[in-house]
Amino acid sequence: MTDPAPSTPEKLRAGGDRGYLRIATEEAYALPEMYELYRQQLRDGTNPDLGFNSLVGYFLGSEHPQPRDVVARLQDAGERRIRDMDESGIDHQVLALTAPGTQVLDANEGSRIASLTNDRLAEACQDHPDRFSALAAVSFESEDAGAGELERAVTELGLKGLIANSHIRGRYLDHPDFFPVLERCVELDVPLYLHPSTPPNAMIEPFHQAGLDGAVFGFGVETGFHLLRMITSGLFDRLPQLRVVVGHLGEALPFWAPRIDHMHAKQVASGRYDAIRPLEKKPSEYLRSNIWITTSGMPWTEQIMFVRSVVGADRVMYAMDYPYQFDVAEVVEQDNLPLSGAEKKAFFEDIALDVFRLEV
Repeated sequence: MTDPAPSTPEKLRAGGDRGYLRIATEEAYALPEMYELYRQQLRDGTNPDLGFNSLVGYFLGSEHPQPRDVVARLQDAGERRIRDMDESGIDHQVLALTAPGTQVLDANEGSRIASLTNDRLAEACQDHPDRFSALAAVSFESEDAGAGELERAVTELGLKGLIANSHIRGRYLDHPDFFPVLERCVELDVPLYLHPSTPPNAMIEPFHQAGLDGAVFGFGVETGFHLLRMITSGLFDRLPQLRVVVGHLGEALPFWAPRIDHMHAKQVASGRYDAIRPLEKKPSEYLRSNIWITTSGMPWTEQIMFVRSVVGADRVMYAMDYPYQFDVAEVVEQDNLPLSGAEKKAFFEDIALDVFRLEV
């Protein structure tokens, strides 16, 4: 049976008929073998991560048709996904392993799942080169923080970057243990996509009590916090060529930018925290030098235009957040942004081609 397309106010077509290709840059994939590991952990109660049990328990344990449909779509990297793309006017997807990915697994399990994922995604890209590109998964718990697997995925499989589903069992990418894989991103000239996950145990309880630990709010808080840690730690001063992509219109950091700059300067001047050291630039300036932002899950014209004004039009590109937010009306909203034809082409196509070094 053919799945019905989402309701939409107008029929969209892929193929560049509006003068640009729609390249969606935060599109999720789930390896079936990873879900089997997750199901085992849920059955055995062996994963102490509260966010894992809340998020994954919902998607893999619910009988409701909505999460079941999302799980089915996540595991497809072929005809069903392409049919959905055609129905919503999407020309090309940049696929990446969905949250929480390998980051709730130990080094051995995580490395196996990362390698399988990368092989599977590379096969999908080879089968449908005009429709798919992909980012590499790694085990951040491996001895070299996944640098070796990232190099294999990029140089041998042709993948276009690295996916990090936020914290690694409560640790963040500003930790020295993860420097080797970030350094390898620079050496390979590929970006890191910082994708949300639920907050770690040290943060999650008040969110979970209120039903706010997932995409409704907790994702954004946790991921914005993660990115800000990377900035204020001086990571981008040590790796000035590191490119980071973040979704959901920057996880609120563009809105907070003036206050962050002001308070960071005060804290540096006062010596309040040992961890807050002088940076080469204001925190907000890294949003305009090292960070690119996608519109995944945030198809709101006024907000998109605001973020473009804060970080620069060349820093904001399109994403859908398939299949979590699969709504053709959101594509229509962004097709109708108050932009020129050249600006829309950059937003939907050119920036993604440049940042991910795509060959579409």
